[in-house]
Amino acid sequence: MTELAGYVLSGLVTGAIFALLGSGLTLSYAATGVFNFAHGAIGFVAALLYFELTSGAGWAAWPAALVTVGVFAPLLGYALHRLMFRGLATAGETPQIVATIGLTIALPALGLWLVELFDLPAVTEGASARGLGPQPAGTWEPLAGVRIDSDQLVVFGFAVAAAAGLWVVMRHTPLGLRMRACVDSRSLATWRGIDADAASAQAWMLSSVLASLAGVLAVPALGLDQTAFTVLLFAAAAASVFGRLRSIPVTFAAGLALGVVQNLVAGYADFAEEVTGLRTAVPAILLLAGLVFLNRSRSRLAGSIAEDAPPPDHLADLPRWRRILPWTVSGAAGLVWVLFFADDYWAGLVASGLVLSLIFCSFVVMTGIGGMVNLAQASFAALAALTAGLVIGEGLPFPLAVVAGMLAAVAAGLVVALPALRLGGKVLALATLALGLLADQVLFQIDAFSNGTLGWKFPAIAIGSTDTNDPRVRIILLLDLIAIVALLIRNLERSPSGRAVLAVRSAPTAAQVIGVSAVRTKLTLFAVASAIAGLGGVLYATFAGQIFASDLRVNLGFVWLAVIVLQGVRRVGGAVVAGLIMGLSHEILSHVTSSAHVEAVLFGLGGMILAKHPDGVLAQFAEQRHRRRHRKEPPAGEAGDLPVAAEESVLALRNVTAGYGDATVLRGVNLSVRSGEIVALLGANGAGKSTACAVSVGAVSPLSGRVVLDGDDITATPSHRRSREAIFLAPEGRGIFPGLTVEENLTTWLPGAADRAAVYERFEHLAARRDVAAGSLSGGEQQILALAPALIRPPRVLIADEPSLGLAPMVVQQIFELFGELRSRGVALLIVEEKAKEVLEYADTVAYMGQGRITWTGPRSEVDADQLTAAYLGIGGTA
Repeated sequence: MTELAGYVLSGLVTGAIFALLGSGLTLSYAATGVFNFAHGAIGFVAALLYFELTSGAGWAAWPAALVTVGVFAPLLGYALHRLMFRGLATAGETPQIVATIGLTIALPALGLWLVELFDLPAVTEGASARGLGPQPAGTWEPLAGVRIDSDQLVVFGFAVAAAAGLWVVMRHTPLGLRMRACVDSRSLATWRGIDADAASAQAWMLSSVLASLAGVLAVPALGLDQTAFTVLLFAAAAASVFGRLRSIPVTFAAGLALGVVQNLVAGYADFAEEVTGLRTAVPAILLLAGLVFLNRSRSRLAGSIAEDAPPPDHLADLPRWRRILPWTVSGAAGLVWVLFFADDYWAGLVASGLVLSLIFCSFVVMTGIGGMVNLAQASFAALAALTAGLVIGEGLPFPLAVVAGMLAAVAAGLVVALPALRLGGKVLALATLALGLLADQVLFQIDAFSNGTLGWKFPAIAIGSTDTNDPRVRIILLLDLIAIVALLIRNLERSPSGRAVLAVRSAPTAAQVIGVSAVRTKLTLFAVASAIAGLGGVLYATFAGQIFASDLRVNLGFVWLAVIVLQGVRRVGGAVVAGLIMGLSHEILSHVTSSAHVEAVLFGLGGMILAKHPDGVLAQFAEQRHRRRHRKEPPAGEAGDLPVAAEESVLALRNVTAGYGDATVLRGVNLSVRSGEIVALLGANGAGKSTACAVSVGAVSPLSGRVVLDGDDITATPSHRRSREAIFLAPEGRGIFPGLTVEENLTTWLPGAADRAAVYERFEHLAARRDVAAGSLSGGEQQILALAPALIRPPRVLIADEPSLGLAPMVVQQIFELFGELRSRGVALLIVEEKAKEVLEYADTVAYMGQGRITWTGPRSEVDADQLTAAYLGIGGTA
């Protein structure tokens, strides 16, 4: 019993660090929607600074900790928000994952490089710093034979205090409410006056503080070991997953439990001694278990193949010869240089890069086409290489070894695909990362499989009178294989399987309705990508002459993924460029700097580019060329648009042209709303009505024209400031935060308790459900909840986009009665509707919109059936 108590108590201390790091991870995701794979790296950098201040500069522990956690950490969090996370908030899930993985590579390398650059005390592997407790540490014996020291109590106490404070902030402060509102609906939050950018910055600062505190508390025990902090990330991620990436108390409890479980496995699981690496792999096992068995709800964590649909192909309008000409010319020039001018050393570097290009083609299939992020791709390549080495070691022929290696990779890919059948996005990335770590720490450590420290030797491939010992022969062979793989990928994209992938990726529900199997689609992608990675892994080992278990570790896949996505993961050309960069960069940088960290810094900082250009460098160039080819002046206003009576208007659009990307939707729109007036904006679906609303509230910036509020030009005013200046939008659908309670929804617009009490006095059914999540209300109750704040604190302008959508007739009548009440109180109302009957009973002025233009406007009394029909059919109208 004494031994068990000792394991539990020491496990609680370790678990406290897990819990602290997991709480910060939960905070950043719950507040911003971005899962930060670099959370452990932030802890490492903070630990590095704390080490340099204490061991290097001789500071006392507490001042060093205060500077690290209280000054450096929030500044780092704010800088990362400005440089990266702010752009990632609106990017797709794939660039979010890859950019934060890039940061995982860059931050520790940047810290270690700065230590070298400024000639600070060198950091040896595992170097440690003193703890925050008194020196020498005091000890207590709460149970016979069970000892606790003061450092352990400090760690546990800080972790509990930080988690409790964080929970209070998130659940009981305006700051926490703003953060949670932003992740529920970032756009709606801005329309309720919340500065989403500031809330995001505050969330990243708090998250960075928690990660840094965990790093400072952990460094006395872990030392400055990047691998140990990676394991910390796994444990933190596991705790966060058990808390469903939302609940800080559950995350904290799960972190404590993980620490205890890990200690108990180390102490009592005798079988773990027989399996190398199993004890250190416990966090990865628990993370995988949590992902597969606990997160069955698809509301947030799961998904289809991807959350982000593929972007448009900006080269689609070019003839085929124009698309392939740059690649043909550059490829031919490079080949001539390698074959006739480069020496063997540089030719060998190019060959090494092309091997990686072949492996990177698997990312094109998995991530570029399928939209899934597989972080175990390096493990697939290693598995294939070790399997082939084992076959060759048994005296079997090389072709059979290649086939065996590829089949092993395909089998592993299908095994990995099993959890992927129910997971998507960041959850799939975490699951594959956990499986890759298990392979590294358990499977590849089996001597019978990896041949221990000797590794497996590979023979050169004989081709006619020569063999692959000649780097130029390797280059020709690899170019042929890459061409074959490129043809395979192209045929996959154009085949029924490729169309099925696109259908499942873009519209999973619709794909299922028409009989497209997401299961078969995912299995196909995993199998093809794994086979390509396996072939590349075998050739990697062949050209190197041998393979060791440590050659292709899972963290190398981080760098691979960052480089290929940065170049453009949707094209084979991006894979080729990325591979050559990987093959040549080390040699090129060695002529610039002697530091081994600069290369990792550059690769990792590429994630900042993804924050602005999520589809990579090649796609960015293609988009720029596309814009140059299609550059044109925005269209001017049309003759049918009417002048604005500016002196009487509360809100006015003046000759507004706006759209999305290259698509122009509004074409010179003039529209005004006066105080105490209801303007009904009618028109068929796609006429531009919702875009006019979006321009009014600042969600879409006009290409030309102005938005005027009370005579002031607010065209450049952000959405949250327009809301504070009293423009209230009830968007299409329901203008509520479904994850917040009724009380919290009201608080976003009505911070005063008396105002919320007035809402409950008028709408008793909302009072009875004030602590219920708004998403569980009926459609009518949700619409009432969305409009109720405007009744208590009336805005200057209320814009309602399709307020009757999906509501019963009695509810619709109640909604329009509320609009009539607001009009009588002097509010200017712009109501967008496709169904004209209800709104015409209340409207003072009617405007018809068709094809992005106001085709008719006038008082309701002048509306007749012919004009209404003409407006909806788009056949013109008269002023």
